[in-house]
Amino acid sequence: MAENQEVPEEIAALSFEEALQELEKIVEKLDSGQVDLDQSIDIYSRGSALKQHCEGKLRNAQERVDKIVNKNGSLSTQPANVE
Repeated sequence: MAENQEVPEEIAALSFEEALQELEKIVEKLDSGQVDLDQSIDIYSRGSALKQHCEGKLRNAQERVDKIVNKNGSLSTQPANVE
């Protein structure tokens, strides 16, 4: 899944925590070697969408924090490295 593709609605509806938990389960399945090739490809694709969703949530949270800090004056921010 390319980074600029839209995240499926069912994934977009997940909270960050839910998406991260599902992504962790996918990684465990892939690491176990107990899934066949076709299933591996399917769950890898879903994992990619979950990763994209989590990164978007983190970027949004960082932007919100930056706005709060900037509104309060003297504190400065540094860009977050979410990649």
